[in-house]
Amino acid sequence: MNSVMTNKKKQNFSNIVRYGFMMILAIIFSFPVIFMIVSSLKPSIQILRDSSSLFAFLPVGDISLENYVKAFQRAPISLFVFNSLLVTAVTMVLGLLINSMAGFALACMRWKGKEILLSVIIATLILPFETIAIPLLMVVSKLPWIGLEGLKFGWLNSYHVQIIPFIVDAFSIFLFVQFFKSLPYDLIEASRIDGAGWFRIYSQVIVPISGPVFATAAILRGLFMWNQYLWPSMVVQSTQFRPVMVGLGYFWQLTSSNTAGEGILPWGELMAYLTVITAPVIILFISLQRAFVESIATTGLKG
Repeated sequence: MNSVMTNKKKQNFSNIVRYGFMMILAIIFSFPVIFMIVSSLKPSIQILRDSSSLFAFLPVGDISLENYVKAFQRAPISLFVFNSLLVTAVTMVLGLLINSMAGFALACMRWKGKEILLSVIIATLILPFETIAIPLLMVVSKLPWIGLEGLKFGWLNSYHVQIIPFIVDAFSIFLFVQFFKSLPYDLIEASRIDGAGWFRIYSQVIVPISGPVFATAAILRGLFMWNQYLWPSMVVQSTQFRPVMVGLGYFWQLTSSNTAGEGILPWGELMAYLTVITAPVIILFISLQRAFVESIATTGLKG
């Protein structure tokens, strides 16, 4: 009895130490976000004055939403956010559909050459996007315009030039393949015996039990698309189609040039801009957090 109590106390102490250490790490990693949000509520001079003390992380002093008002008045931030939301959402939804169907075909359907094709897909992961950016730019710059009822749609300075090249993703296909392979094949065989076609098996059998991998792929792809800078800066010059990351450079250049005579850079407005573009990422992760963690835990158990 005493040994059981002793082991239980040791386990409780170990849990306290482990969770305490994790809380400390969480607080440390949250410091930059806290500093950004708090600084967005302060005047620039106060940000510099508080930066050498713990007041930099506390909402004290002259707190207001003035930086947000000035930031939205100075640049079309709402347009930049809308552009990024549109590009990210469309790419993510189409990518989940196409990449999951490709993963299903590679993992669950039996046909010759699928292992070779999967190897080729995985091999493309070693190529950084920077190596194909210029060739891809040359391709899209020479694509023909599409006429539709008198309207013409080009590829440069458009939404689709930011979406279409990134719908198919090798890493997402790999994730789906690995997850689908871990599912019991008896489900597919039973469905085939009942006369279900492959698309019905995919949509009614596989997809309903694959929430964790869909959440993981959505988070990873959403973060990638939201943080896109190189490609949009190459193919988008019009303010109408700029995403938030390209708009950040435009915003800072415009803001710093307009306030050059004031003697201090508008750090508060910059922090307000950064807070606005960080909020959707945090919301996406929080909304899919449970499924994302479940996917990681399940993958670890299934090895």
